[in-house]
Amino acid sequence: MASARILVVDDDEIILTSLSEFLRLEGYQAETARSFREASARLAAAPAQLVVADVSMPEADGFELLKMVRNRYPETAVIMVTGYGTIEDAVRAIKQGAADYLTKPIIDDEIKVRIERVLAQQSLSAEVKSLKSQLAERYSLDNIIGHDYKMLKVFDLVESVADTPTTVLVTGESGTGKSMVARAVHQRSNRRAGPFVEVACGALPETLLESELFGHVRGSFTGAVSDKAGKFKQADGGTIFLDEVSTATPALQVKLLRVLQDFEFEQVGGAKTQRVDVRCILATNQDLAQAVRAGAFRQDLYWRINVVSIHLPPLRERLGDIPLLAEHFLKRHCERTGRRVVAFQDEAMRTLQVFDWPGNVRQLENVIERAVILAKSPTVSPEDLPEDVRAPRGDGGGNGRGVPLKKALQAPEKELILRALKAHDGSRQAAARALGINRTTLYKKMKRHGIGDEAAK
Repeated sequence: MASARILVVDDDEIILTSLSEFLRLEGYQAETARSFREASARLAAAPAQLVVADVSMPEADGFELLKMVRNRYPETAVIMVTGYGTIEDAVRAIKQGAADYLTKPIIDDEIKVRIERVLAQQSLSAEVKSLKSQLAERYSLDNIIGHDYKMLKVFDLVESVADTPTTVLVTGESGTGKSMVARAVHQRSNRRAGPFVEVACGALPETLLESELFGHVRGSFTGAVSDKAGKFKQADGGTIFLDEVSTATPALQVKLLRVLQDFEFEQVGGAKTQRVDVRCILATNQDLAQAVRAGAFRQDLYWRINVVSIHLPPLRERLGDIPLLAEHFLKRHCERTGRRVVAFQDEAMRTLQVFDWPGNVRQLENVIERAVILAKSPTVSPEDLPEDVRAPRGDGGGNGRGVPLKKALQAPEKELILRALKAHDGSRQAAARALGINRTTLYKKMKRHGIGDEAAK
């Protein structure tokens, strides 16, 4: 901040000289201008972090300069200075975007503190903007990896529903990326500048979840020592993501139904009705339709949240995406840890594709992170993978030990083909595409492994 460029604008030569000299002694790059026209030219030549401008000047006053700076250089802060300060002028300056307002005579210590505060706020705003940009990039749709046709359908749905107020239900097994999809919907919506509030419903006791969502008033229960705004209020103007919604109690389900229909609720222990403007995205790894039939989930709430449903397929049904995801995670964790691991050995990649992945994408990332840390060479070998991932699979060959490699790989290859056919409803063309081979090669492999049409179906 000490090296910030500050433009001082005043038609009083004495103030201009003394203030600019003081700022240079404090370590700032101080420039001067005696009029609106000269200030405009100075800023056009090299924008400043801060403008200190007198209100009363010839040609155009300080308010005209303030308006010009806010329009052309929105990142530049402005401190207004006047010798005839009034409350009305101060209010006007702040309303029009001034960072601060001072009256003459200018006291060195006072303006020093004001400038430091304005520059600190400016630095913090820039940091927040940068973090928001990084967050938007991290959770953009482009960072959800997948070329499988099921994932392409997910991308199409996200694009279609993002810029609408529609409630979205994201379903899929644990670890498939439901939170990332919810954030992608938010980032592509017209609410992207608003908050994104995530609530893991299953991680909170039912006695606290209602308070967490809707807030509470002081004294409403033991430990409620002050009023607290809930997550719905915090998400006002943005998006709220309720993960594991299937864990909500019947009483809470009633309140959720109301807030989703009318956007109204009362805090725990409160009587005042609050209104919010939120977009709601919900997620579950349970079969809600089955829960409705079992009486564990309200049917009216189910129909209310199941307006648009986005289902994320498990990783075992996206075999063609495993190499893409593995390479992506390899690069990410190499950058994070400073390790130099450039690729996977063929047998290691085949091992990854054969595994069931009960933890889905989250588990795959953890396995790749472990492999990056433990790898003793520039390539990941099967030995760098956890024991449960590389365990023998049905051929009794001890993971290839004691039998020829070609024979040891027959059972995993057959299993891969059967899984691909099952995941794509017996379509050879789609299965071949997922496996990264052409249809003729797939047909030959099916014939070699004795996979007939009935088995494929």
